[in-house]
Amino acid sequence: MAADPNKLGIFVTCPQNMRHILGLAEAAKRAGKKVKVFFTFKSIHLTKSPEFYALSQICDAEDLAICADSYICEGYDNVNDIPRGMTDKQMRTQAFHGAILDECGKYIVM
Repeated sequence: MAADPNKLGIFVTCPQNMRHILGLAEAAKRAGKKVKVFFTFKSIHLTKSPEFYALSQICDAEDLAICADSYICEGYDNVNDIPRGMTDKQMRTQAFHGAILDECGKYIVM
């Protein structure tokens, strides 16, 4: 599959900059772009911020995911403590990150 220039992939590893992640997603949506976001490593702590819920409302459910292994490693329960705005099906593996690389014509690491 060729990367779609109308898709922006955001790969989040750092537990900072939620305001910027949300701003990028909002700007991309306003520009008519599709946004795919994956949170992994320490960034999963951002899923507890109020801005994360706002992000979950911008992204389609199939385009927003958290690394289940990172979530567990950081002490969260991936069955009983799903972040607000998400479902258990959005707890994914690094394969989701691979899909972002494959599908998105634009890509940023935060």
